[in-house]
Amino acid sequence: MTSTYKHTQEKEKNQYFSPSELNMWEKSKKDKSDHKKMSDEEINTKYESGQSRILMELNREKLPSFVDALKKPDYMDLRPFFQRRPRWKPEQQSLLIESFIINLPVPSVILYEKKYNSYEVIDGQQRITALRDFYDDKLILTGLQLWPELNGRKYSNLPKEIKAGIDRRTLSSIVVITESAKTVEDAMYLKRLTFERLNTGGIELSNQEIRNCLYHGQFNDSLIELADHPIFKSAWGIPDSDLREREQNNLYKKMEDVELVLRFFALRHYENFKGTLESFMDLYMIQSLDFSKEDTAFLSDIFKETINIAYDIYGEHLFRPYILDKSKNWNWADEPYKAYYDAVMVAFSKNLSNAQILKQKKNQVIDATQQLLKADQSESFRGKGKNTKTDIQKRLNSFEQMLSQVILSN
Repeated sequence: MTSTYKHTQEKEKNQYFSPSELNMWEKSKKDKSDHKKMSDEEINTKYESGQSRILMELNREKLPSFVDALKKPDYMDLRPFFQRRPRWKPEQQSLLIESFIINLPVPSVILYEKKYNSYEVIDGQQRITALRDFYDDKLILTGLQLWPELNGRKYSNLPKEIKAGIDRRTLSSIVVITESAKTVEDAMYLKRLTFERLNTGGIELSNQEIRNCLYHGQFNDSLIELADHPIFKSAWGIPDSDLREREQNNLYKKMEDVELVLRFFALRHYENFKGTLESFMDLYMIQSLDFSKEDTAFLSDIFKETINIAYDIYGEHLFRPYILDKSKNWNWADEPYKAYYDAVMVAFSKNLSNAQILKQKKNQVIDATQQLLKADQSESFRGKGKNTKTDIQKRLNSFEQMLSQVILSN
C-alpha cells in the first residue's frame, strides 16, 4: 500500500468521522456479554468482592418536603424522559393525586446518585412531574373516580382537610448509590439495567425511550432534531403539520424515528459492531456522552447532506426497496424498510465527496440499485435477513460497492 493511498484513506476517514469518533472505540470496554468460564471458587470470590452488586438506600419523605427539595440547584435532574412524547395526561396525573388522597400505595421512584446529594431519575419521572405540577398549582384535577367533587380544583383551592391529608402522605425513593459503578460505561449499563428491571411506570417503553432517559445530552438532542427533518419525516410517513396525527404515528410515538437516526450514526462504525444491534446502539450512545459541540454539529451536517443526496437520487422512493409485488411484478415498495434505509444512508454518507458525480449519474445509480435488489435472494434489504455483524456488513458493503462501481464507470 503506497503512502499516497494511505494518506488519501486517512483524509477520507477524517472527513467521514467527527474528531471524537476517530478513537471512540479504543476507549470502549469489553462487551458485557463476553464472559469467561469461572470456577465456583472464582465465582465466590467475585461475589465476596462486591462485583456486580448494586448499593442502594431507601428514603421516605412527605410530599411537600419532597417537592420543595426539587427547587434546590442541581438536586435532581428532572429532564423529561419523553421530551416531545408526553405520556401522562392531566387525567393520569389527577389519578395519582387521588391515590394519595385515599392513601393508596404508590410505587417508589428510583433515583441514581450521580454525585453526593445530586440525583438523576431512573424511574418515576411522570410521578415526580405530576407532584411538582400539582404543588405549583399547574394541575387542574380532572377525571377523579372516587372524589369527583374535586374535579376542576387546584392545590391552592382544595378544602383544607383534603390539603392537610395530602400533605401528610409520603413518597418513597430507592437510590442507587454512585459507588455501585467504577466507570462511566459501567454506570450507564447499571442505570439501564436498573430501569429495565424496576420500571413501574405502567407503560412499556421502547429501547429509544430508555436511551432518551439514560443518555441525554447534546448529541441526544441532535438526534431528536434530525428526526424532525422534512425529508426524513416524509420518507417514513410521519405527519409534518398536524401534531395530533403525529402523536398517533407509531414511529413517532415510541421514538423509533429517533432510533432510526441513531442507527445511521452507529452503523457507520459497523466494523466495530459487537453484540446485538440494540446493544451496539447503546454503546454508541454511551460514547456520545463525550462528544463536543463541534462533534455534534459535524455529525448533524453529515446526516443532512446524506439524506439530501439520497433524496436527490431516489425522490419519492427513498428507503423503499425495489421488490416483487403481489402480482409478481418488480416495483418500488409502498413503504420504507429499516434494513434498506441503513444501506442507503451509510453508503451515501461515505460518498459525499462524490455527490455531484452521483447526481450526474442518477439514472445509473437507480438502474444499479434495481439490479442489486433483484439479485438479493435472501431479501436482506427488506429486513428478512439477520442482524448479526456478518449480515449487516454484507448488506452495507454490497450497497457501498454498487455505488463505487457506478462512480468509477465511464
